[in-house]
Amino acid sequence: YMKPTEQTIQQLDRFIRKIAAKFPATDDAEQMTDIHIRVSQDTGEMVAFNDDDDEITRCVVEQWIENKDDDFYEDITSILRRQLETLHETIDNLSIFKPYSFVLEDDDKNNIAELRLCDDDTVIIDEPDLMEGLDKDLDEFFKNLFKD
Repeated sequence: YMKPTEQTIQQLDRFIRKIAAKFPATDDAEQMTDIHIRVSQDTGEMVAFNDDDDEITRCVVEQWIENKDDDFYEDITSILRRQLETLHETIDNLSIFKPYSFVLEDDDKNNIAELRLCDDDTVIIDEPDLMEGLDKDLDEFFKNLFKD
């Protein structure tokens, strides 16, 4: 597993904030559905696009330059998900019609993963242990609800 450096986290933070700055929360939502984040494993370049393939912002993540790992996209998927979760207050209310997604793509525009779905009701989070114990809690809830 590739652990992001402090510099990488700062770069991702700045990158995500730049995207958010292009879509400040207003009442006039844009007709865009998704934000595509394209990452090149060779150059470490990360570029965000809208649905019309217009560039929103770009940066180069030094740590990712010429990364030869087979798990590269898997690793950066969880790194990006974590960073988007950290900045959820910044990105969950962009002036884009909901629901919209942050989507990871490779150089060839192939969809690798949905990083985050921003919707008024639904948020996809990559934390399996959040669901642990949920069944028990629900059973308990229903038992208490119906015991009268």
